[in-house]
Amino acid sequence: MNAYLGFVLHAHLPFVRHPEYDKFLEENWLYEAISETYLPFLRMCNRLKRDEVPFRLTMSVSPTLSAMLSDELLQARYINHLKRLIELGEKELARTQNDPEFYPLAKMYKQLFEQNLKDFEELYHKNILWGFKNLEKEGYLEIITTAATHAFLPLYQPYPEALEAQVQTAVLDHSRKFGKKPQGFWLPEFGYYPGIEEVLRKNNIEYFFTAAHGILFASQRTPYGVYAPLTLPNGVHAFGRDYPSSDAVWSSDRGYPSDEDYREFYRDVGYDEPLEYVRPYIHEPDVRVCTGYKYFSVTGSTDKKRPYDPDKAYAKVKEHAENFVYNRTRQLKKFEGLMDRPPLIIAPFDAELFGHWWFEGNQWLEQVIRQVADCDKLSLTTPAEYLKEHKTCQRGRPSFSSWGNEGYADVWLDGKNDWIYRHIHKAIERMSELVSRYPEVNGLKHRTLNQAAREVMLAMASDWPFIMKTGTTVPYAERRVKEHLYNFNYIYDRLCRNTVDTEWLTSIEKKNNLFPDIDYKIFSKKQTQA
Repeated sequence: MNAYLGFVLHAHLPFVRHPEYDKFLEENWLYEAISETYLPFLRMCNRLKRDEVPFRLTMSVSPTLSAMLSDELLQARYINHLKRLIELGEKELARTQNDPEFYPLAKMYKQLFEQNLKDFEELYHKNILWGFKNLEKEGYLEIITTAATHAFLPLYQPYPEALEAQVQTAVLDHSRKFGKKPQGFWLPEFGYYPGIEEVLRKNNIEYFFTAAHGILFASQRTPYGVYAPLTLPNGVHAFGRDYPSSDAVWSSDRGYPSDEDYREFYRDVGYDEPLEYVRPYIHEPDVRVCTGYKYFSVTGSTDKKRPYDPDKAYAKVKEHAENFVYNRTRQLKKFEGLMDRPPLIIAPFDAELFGHWWFEGNQWLEQVIRQVADCDKLSLTTPAEYLKEHKTCQRGRPSFSSWGNEGYADVWLDGKNDWIYRHIHKAIERMSELVSRYPEVNGLKHRTLNQAAREVMLAMASDWPFIMKTGTTVPYAERRVKEHLYNFNYIYDRLCRNTVDTEWLTSIEKKNNLFPDIDYKIFSKKQTQA
């Protein structure tokens, strides 16, 4: 029996934009993702097109990411970022010219940055969203959306107006950027609770994704498990994550990226070389960062890393791609005679894993796609395509679940981050109060209320509690939540006094400029009760 494989790549970054500074450290998250994930992914797709290799992939592009990718300030800063790294490449070629192991790597990285600059400026005219949009038009990608600021939705269950704001804003923003409404929805962190599907249905979403245990512990027995979608009572479909295919990549000790021949992420010239040498390419005041010039392989749990060998890594890419396809076909043999439809394996990943965290990730994905094209038992598909062919599915409602550690909400509601929610919940209540108080306004008050809605939604982002839990850039995450709450409360206080600080409002609008078409009335309680 033929079967299907559905890769789902979730491209998301939190909204980080600081025009008040000439350079800002956390903006590098975007620049690294463009250089190492998004542009290499687009080149991969174009190679497959050129070679007439059939493929269908699903990609979720978050509204915060698309806002940054289409922002002129960040586009210009990315170009400057690339030019600095190309300049560093010239220095690295000189420094390593007598090193037969490092010199070819320095040359390779410099060429990659030069290719990125050429593609970004000449091929995509600074907006790579066009690249994704064209792939969708040509039938290679199915682009879907996620919550507007990637809020972990189960923690806002008592506030349906906030859930509606997150979903409706995302759908409208996606439609404006990609020219069509999204059919699917990536629940942030796969955070599902029974009932969120009503908000999705109201916004014409046909399907979403959930963790495996959400399907396996559904309200009624699911005879096909995660290998066929679950149709909920309201007609929305849930696709469950296949654990074996995900674990083959995600597992920190067994996953392919842990192989000793792949490139080591954490060893970088920005940390290894003297401060005087790298100072022009790091952040003030002397904050070391990754530059992308990395010369060592994973090697193993040792500080004595071997020099990176791209040829050895590529040999492993092909071996691991073959292993992945082989294991999927073995896995699917178990369903022969047990299903009345082709089984579907859903393999969802953060897009940034491919290329950024796992340097060879896009090469691996390309090899998997090429091998699937030559496999007579497996085909690539998307959720929307599968639903066209198989409208009748197993029925039930998933259980509360996420794909986070322990499978529920521990990551986003923890002793390190729980303090934020009472403040955000209060801001949501006050935002709904403002909608009731000002049902119809225009001019300056309308701008003010729209900005208030933006600030509440930015405070809801799941990225900030995640960072607080994992302990990476905690001061910045805390600052962001406090900043957005301060902005909202300042607006609330001013409106209570019936005054507006025009100069302050203009500065905040210019800084937090996402969702240009937002309407503050999305926080109306009446809307959710209709």
